[in-house]
Amino acid sequence: MLKIEDLKVALDADAGLVRAIDGMRLAITRGQTFALVGESGCGKSMTALALMRLLPDNGRITAGRLDLEGEDVFGLPEAQMREVRGGRIGMIFQEPSTSLNPVMRVGAQIVEAIEAHTPLRGAAARAKAIDWLRRVGIPEPERRIDEYPFRLSGGQKQRVMIAMTLAAEPDYLIADEPTTALDVTIQAQILDLLKDLQRERQLGVLLITHDLGVVSGMAQQVALMYAGQIVEVAPAEEFFAAPKHPYARLLLQALPDAAKRGEALAAIAGTVPPLWMAFSGCRFAPRCDRVMPACHDQVPELTALSVTHQVRCRLYTHPQEALPVPAVAAAVARAAAPAGDPDMPLLEVRHLRVRFALKRGLLERGAPRYFNAVDDVSYRILPGRTLALVGESGCGKTTSGKAIVQLLRTQAQIEGQALLNGQDLFTLQGDALREARRQVQIIFQDPFASLNPRMRVYELLEEGVQALRPDLDAAARRRNLELLVDQVGLRRDALERFPHEFSGGQRQRIAIARALAVEPRLIVCDEPTSALDVSVQAQILNLLRDLQRERGLSYLFITHNIGVVEYIADEVAVMQSGRIVEAGSSAEVLGRPQSDYTRTLLAAVPRVQGRGAEAGAPV
Repeated sequence: MLKIEDLKVALDADAGLVRAIDGMRLAITRGQTFALVGESGCGKSMTALALMRLLPDNGRITAGRLDLEGEDVFGLPEAQMREVRGGRIGMIFQEPSTSLNPVMRVGAQIVEAIEAHTPLRGAAARAKAIDWLRRVGIPEPERRIDEYPFRLSGGQKQRVMIAMTLAAEPDYLIADEPTTALDVTIQAQILDLLKDLQRERQLGVLLITHDLGVVSGMAQQVALMYAGQIVEVAPAEEFFAAPKHPYARLLLQALPDAAKRGEALAAIAGTVPPLWMAFSGCRFAPRCDRVMPACHDQVPELTALSVTHQVRCRLYTHPQEALPVPAVAAAVARAAAPAGDPDMPLLEVRHLRVRFALKRGLLERGAPRYFNAVDDVSYRILPGRTLALVGESGCGKTTSGKAIVQLLRTQAQIEGQALLNGQDLFTLQGDALREARRQVQIIFQDPFASLNPRMRVYELLEEGVQALRPDLDAAARRRNLELLVDQVGLRRDALERFPHEFSGGQRQRIAIARALAVEPRLIVCDEPTSALDVSVQAQILNLLRDLQRERGLSYLFITHNIGVVEYIADEVAVMQSGRIVEAGSSAEVLGRPQSDYTRTLLAAVPRVQGRGAEAGAPV
């Protein structure tokens, strides 16, 4: 058993002492999965870094013990800790693009881990690395083992990270959002692999994720974290069937699906409070729909409701104080903005082909060889409508989106047409191209890689507005950007901070705000909610739907989250190996799929099982 006892972590920051983790107690058993869930900024990833003793320079463990089968890991010298880290406790990091060494081939990085923690060396270690790449679903592992990270897609880099961690054969695994960048079929494959390893090696897993469908299918125990504290701990079945804490109930209500189309999701108002605050009561009180007067000045304790179920809430220690259950307000549909001729497409893509030149060998002669990333793709997006483009990693979804926003002109050969209001985007130059860039914006998949680390958030947002909205003066730009950060769920003080000061989900909100800042007509959304927890995802989806109704916005929504597709998409196109294999209305494609590939995708989608009446109703 891996036991966390009264863990406290503090970080020194300009605003004061940040208490990232405040008195955590958990126990992870060999052969089982313990899921740690909660919003961005709650302290989940900081928990993982603390357990591995990989805290940033300004962080320190101020109290607590990590008991690894009788040995206190926090008391080990660094030389012994290097044997524990990777060998006995492995970790899959949240952002593979910043965790992989960009100047080392991926195979060399996996072999390095194998040789550090197992007896294998040389050719045997390389053979094992190839086997692990195959097991995690990397195509052509014998060739891809010698690739550099930049030549892999986001999902493929995540699979390399998983292979590198599991190849060292640890006893315990800390998985920080291990399937965030993966499509549903590879996600199912990785989760099945983790289950098999648990049976074979009695692997204990601490799963940190915001995907409650994955938690439902993987975890035996669930701990819900908020603002540095555990607020509910329960067996997974009990947690999903009858959540007790108001925060847990609201999270489950915020899950998107087909049944909620056309109505607002139950997004939780506000954001996680900054952890440098001195808390005097319940940390969730400002956002709680069951708050009592005493919640603001009396700190609730973690109370045992049964042997296996604990909750931190006055509803269960002082039920006589509970106020009447608030009525649920019905969602009010807003009138759509005028969008021109509803039958005239805003964007029409005709026979799009994107080809990349393959690298030639030193002695290779003859005509250059090409790889067709997108092969004869056609689709239409009507004003005020959403087309979802779904498929596995590497099928060409992101490439097609980047081609439309003119980001591949110097890197690839592009054929076909992309007609924006009848104007071919691929032939535009100069001022005409600049105007088109204002009309068509993109939200990138990896928020950390797409934000300049040397610029403050205000500068990041203002840069595009200055270039594409010269009609706005400095005061108008400031007002607009302050309103925009409010809309995407960030505090206004975020404008003066740098990207590295935010969590992954908060950085994604900055990326979304940057795309919205120039008021485009079409947004290419490349996995815009993949890094977001459930409640923030609900806020962003509500925001995107409201903007669509108010401004007549259109979206090309690239995602592997089928729940999001069911909720937001009007039409769906399914891509495989660079081609569209099935397209139609959302109801037709998701409800009555004709392609075997589409049926395989839908069968692999993780769903929250066992949501009872109490999961969708007030406690």
